[in-house]
Amino acid sequence: MIRFEDVSVTYDGSQAPTVRGIELHVPEGELMLLAGPSGVGKSTLLGAVSGLVPHFTGGTLAGRVTVAGRDTRTHKPRELADVVGTVGQDPLAHFVTDTVEDELAYGMESLGLPAPVMRRRVEETLDLLGLAGLRDRPIATLSGGQQQRVAIGSVLTPHPRVLVLDEPTSALDPAAAEEVLSVLQRLVHDLGTTVLMAEHRLERVVQYADQVALLPAPGEPLLVGDPAAVMAESPVYPPVVGLGRLAGWSPLPLTVRDARRAAGPLRDRLANTAPNPAPPPSRKRQPNPAPPPSRKRQPNPAPPAFEERGPGRSPEAGAPLAQTTGLGVRRARVDALRQVDLQVAGGEIVALMGRNGAGKSTLLSTLVGMIKPTVGSVRVDKLVPHKATPRDLIRKVGLVPQEPRDLLCADTVAAECTAADKDADAAPGTCRALLGDLLPGIADDTHPRDLSEGQRLTLALAIVLTAAPPLLLLDEPTRGLDYAAKGRLVTILRGLSARGHAIVMATHDVELAAELTHRVAILADGEIVADGPTPEIVTSSPSFAPQVAKVLAPQRWLTVAQVREALS
Repeated sequence: MIRFEDVSVTYDGSQAPTVRGIELHVPEGELMLLAGPSGVGKSTLLGAVSGLVPHFTGGTLAGRVTVAGRDTRTHKPRELADVVGTVGQDPLAHFVTDTVEDELAYGMESLGLPAPVMRRRVEETLDLLGLAGLRDRPIATLSGGQQQRVAIGSVLTPHPRVLVLDEPTSALDPAAAEEVLSVLQRLVHDLGTTVLMAEHRLERVVQYADQVALLPAPGEPLLVGDPAAVMAESPVYPPVVGLGRLAGWSPLPLTVRDARRAAGPLRDRLANTAPNPAPPPSRKRQPNPAPPPSRKRQPNPAPPAFEERGPGRSPEAGAPLAQTTGLGVRRARVDALRQVDLQVAGGEIVALMGRNGAGKSTLLSTLVGMIKPTVGSVRVDKLVPHKATPRDLIRKVGLVPQEPRDLLCADTVAAECTAADKDADAAPGTCRALLGDLLPGIADDTHPRDLSEGQRLTLALAIVLTAAPPLLLLDEPTRGLDYAAKGRLVTILRGLSARGHAIVMATHDVELAAELTHRVAILADGEIVADGPTPEIVTSSPSFAPQVAKVLAPQRWLTVAQVREALS
């Protein structure tokens, strides 16, 4: 159904091909997972299937890509639309209409399907993806995860023979991700749909794949094979595979169920050992006062790896830094938040979790002053965020939004970093060094729009971290990041916590919450329904438990690193 024959893609201005010599065949009725680190060319391969590469992106495509016998070099995307349905990393770039129901129908209207067929398929898709309650909602008012489900639904309604999906579960809560993947598996098994999917959260998707195609590094050949065999050699792998590698299980498990069957001896070895808890919030006070507005900060000779960067003041760890009392927010006739009471102390790392649309992003936006509370109060280090001036607020709190392009306005990565240093009164080179710590290999002259979603998110994160605000807010900070980049992010956030900075993140990444956070607060319908230490909250919930916790239950192990430390 999909065939790559000696395919190489070189973008304009690049010295070397992004992908080189790709040979790949995806048979009809198979789900193939495209895996690999960030920036190796996964999105480029997906774009070549839909015709977006090179017809939309530019550059040179050498070799041949065929889909259902059609050569994508001679067929533009509109001439492949009846065969290929595509969902990119950014759902907002996908939408054409204003409401959910209209968006689901748009693709079918473009293909000229009869009205009764369109009506039936829209209803089927609304039910399949749990969107029935949102049919009349404006897309702009939906959460990121809800928008992602709408984007997926809009390509399902025309019933394409091939689906190309780039990070389709990145903004979905665990339950919604399972629903979407189950729908895709049903399409593959029952209708013979061919699915090519790129995804970094392998713990969610690898068990659904018939084959895995691994791109280990830029310009290297694909490794294609059975999921367990490829995971045995892959530089990126989910926690359940990491646990299997550590314990020496063969074959390697891909699911929690398979791992539990093999885990009896491991549980016995760990029975008399307790996992080391995450270090408590630092009690150290390390003042780093901001310079007066009238004075410029003197540049340091060269910024080292992230330590005491930026003008933000490190607060007293353990002291209340952010607090909401009886907070309520009403948006578009919907109670987005109701009676939210939350305290965050200096040095604490808190995860906000819950289903899509629960109010997590709204709470972060209220803490940073973007949304005015309808009722109740919000304080951030004695400031009322929505009343504070931007200059005062940037020194107290910083937000990395779900859509990193909201923070990016320059033409190059270097210009973005220079502007960030100037806005934060930081030493020249601070932002660029941070970006290099998080994700090495991004060229200074690259335009932000040419970066992958994960790379754009990393750039936005570096921009906000440049000011080192006492309160750092992150909305889905690992969306589009591979495991290595996530590990580097964890190291930097732990360093900030140790200096007394508070971090609040809205995330669906249960593995990140288990590894990094001190507390988890779960929201549902705008209310906090659970708030407590991370091990207590995540191990008591099947939806929010990490893979290691499920495999080794009832013991309270959360990460492979904890198990490795205990065994050593």
